[in-house]
Amino acid sequence: MYDLSKQKQWGKRTFLTAAMAAVLLTPVAYETQQTAVASSTLTSNSSVESTSLEKKLDTILQDSKLAGGITGVTVRNRSNGAIVYSQFGDIRLRPASNMKLLTGAAAMDVLGPDYQFSTEVLMDGELKSGQLKGTLYLKGKGDPTLLKEDLDEFAKQLKAQGITKINGDLVADDSWYDNVRYSQDLNWSDEHNYVGAQVSALTLSPNDDYDAGTVIVEVNAAAKAGEPSVVTVTPATNYVEIVNNAKTVGKDEKKTISIEREHGTNRIFIEGNIPVDGTRTRSWTAVWEPTELTLDVFQKSLKEQGIQLIGNGKVKTGIAPANATVLATKKSMPLKDLYIPFMKLSNNGHAETLVKEMGRVKAGDGSWDTGLDVMKNTLKGLGLNTDSIVLRDGSGMSHKNLVSADDLSTLLYRVQDKSWFPAFEASLPVAGNEDRMIGGTLRNRMGGGAAAGNVKAKTGSITGVSTLTGYVTAKDGTELIFSVMINNYVSGPVTPIEDAIANVLAEHEF
Repeated sequence: MYDLSKQKQWGKRTFLTAAMAAVLLTPVAYETQQTAVASSTLTSNSSVESTSLEKKLDTILQDSKLAGGITGVTVRNRSNGAIVYSQFGDIRLRPASNMKLLTGAAAMDVLGPDYQFSTEVLMDGELKSGQLKGTLYLKGKGDPTLLKEDLDEFAKQLKAQGITKINGDLVADDSWYDNVRYSQDLNWSDEHNYVGAQVSALTLSPNDDYDAGTVIVEVNAAAKAGEPSVVTVTPATNYVEIVNNAKTVGKDEKKTISIEREHGTNRIFIEGNIPVDGTRTRSWTAVWEPTELTLDVFQKSLKEQGIQLIGNGKVKTGIAPANATVLATKKSMPLKDLYIPFMKLSNNGHAETLVKEMGRVKAGDGSWDTGLDVMKNTLKGLGLNTDSIVLRDGSGMSHKNLVSADDLSTLLYRVQDKSWFPAFEASLPVAGNEDRMIGGTLRNRMGGGAAAGNVKAKTGSITGVSTLTGYVTAKDGTELIFSVMINNYVSGPVTPIEDAIANVLAEHEF
């Protein structure tokens, strides 16, 4: 998700009594809430502290950046689900990448932490004297972690089996999912960017961040000013066309490089100036039709191993017959490991792939419609009132997704007893930890205070929306769940407001 921060809020927060909590909680969660409050969660002593917490949070939420927008906040006791604080907690808002909490929990429940994606190489024909007379298929089953080196390994395995020539077609099969590449509300302006990459069952990532369906375009200065810039693409491929209009300029001049793919094509335009000072510009650029990118790179891997296409064979897309012979298979890392780059780095492509995979595994249909239906039913089973939630994608890029802070905090409360919960919790970014695969999108936030190394939470950001939902331990050891959803702000940044709330919770004593 983008980190675009600018917004405000109106109205007064609500500090919930037991009766009010009954109204705001989902039906499934109410019984737990009622019992928790009835068992003196808010005693006469704790109410003094709660009032102190209430005042602190109210003060933070009076920030002028929130005026004119709406901010939903819910804080729960992690052990019993009781609401400790709420402001517009029941109001449905746009979650941005906090949607990944819903997608991630549902996919863990449907697929399991040890689930693996797979990619296969198959043949339809016969092998004689090193020559395959027939068709060679590369069949994808959703793996977003496939790399160039995996395709190289496939080629090596084929060579080890004695294949040196293919007298037939080379076919890419992405039929595991449907052929709808974009979620229904993705903005046109996001299509060239890695956050809006097309989703295919056969796709390729340029490095181990696993931004599937993209290539890394790097622009460097030439040896001297006046010469064209030097552009490289990873993985190396002829599938994209580089239109390099960028110039090398003197070291004292400003860098003004832009990298953008033309809609509907794989022409990538490089514009601007790059100074002779050792700086570079890199962009993860989404390709048009990632299946064919994967096929192009696989063909290069075959050539590198001396495996030739001969005869009148074509390089194309198609579907492998059910009786095709499997020659090689590559399994992805298990889901519990994939969730580290997925959640820590907030990978949109992973989220959308998980939606389609849920649909394929549970209902035999790898589509967004079916996947979102499976996701909705799964979330209902996890204790959410799904009649009050709008699901439009898995990543949160859609501005039509709607969920409340109560819903998000309820989810984080309800999933704690699941066998897969430790892997789910471990995937959340950790505040102030500089390691990308630990701190993730929180690595540069809340460092040095009580929240550092304490807050484990999912960030979210799209235009006019910023969210933060997760877990924090108060100073006295009380474990809390919190959700902050800021919508419709126009001046930012507002992430310091979220951080201030998290720090207050970390410093509080109940």
